[in-house]
Amino acid sequence: MTRPVLLVIAHGSRDPRHAATVHALVRRAGALRPGVRAETAFLDFNVPSVAGVLERLAAEGVRDVVALPLLLTRAFHAKADIPAVLREAPSSLRIRQAPVLGPSPLLIAALERRLYEAGLTPADKRSTGVVLASAGSTDPEAIAVIAEMARELRHTGWCAVRPAFASASLPRTEDAVRALRALREDGVRRVAVAPYVIAPGRLPDRIAEGAAGADVLADVLGPSPELARLLLARYDETRAASGQQRVAAA
Repeated sequence: MTRPVLLVIAHGSRDPRHAATVHALVRRAGALRPGVRAETAFLDFNVPSVAGVLERLAAEGVRDVVALPLLLTRAFHAKADIPAVLREAPSSLRIRQAPVLGPSPLLIAALERRLYEAGLTPADKRSTGVVLASAGSTDPEAIAVIAEMARELRHTGWCAVRPAFASASLPRTEDAVRALRALREDGVRRVAVAPYVIAPGRLPDRIAEGAAGADVLADVLGPSPELARLLLARYDETRAASGQQRVAAA
């Protein structure tokens, strides 16, 4: 039985680092599972477009596609933009939309990997406050997921964890850094900023600017092995789900 194509759908950005990082992540996921064909598409700014990839797959005779939103929270793009473009796919394609990536223990592991790569060690946890800095959203569900991720990260042993946002929501990164600085009596001796974003771009740059007062700034999640494994986990979950509603059917 032919396995469905994994179509990873990213938002896209004018910043060329964004697309390069997304392609690197998808290549890493493909290398972990050589039997799965992995394709990349973008909603905006970059090529190939989602519609273009779907038309090409249909022309090649592909029948089954798992469309995976490369998103950390289930906000507007996952709820509206991606389903809308998938509904316009060629009718010969059977498409199932996978869940977004977050929340997941693999994302916690990826965040900690980036913090350790930035110079921290597990021994630093109990004296380090972490700002979990995301792009931001006006969607209450997305905000709740960020708060949940902050709690889960705190439960791994960090002294304190505060969520922050580059846009749309408050507090900003710099405000969360200052708030953690004020917790010295509670054991916070250093402050680290962990960007909860997948790829570089305008909003991650804003997070980096807000981290000027921190002691440590971790890198974006990027093509980390944990994130590559998470892509495949969502693919497997979607394939295994019985009765999954199909966005397009023959």
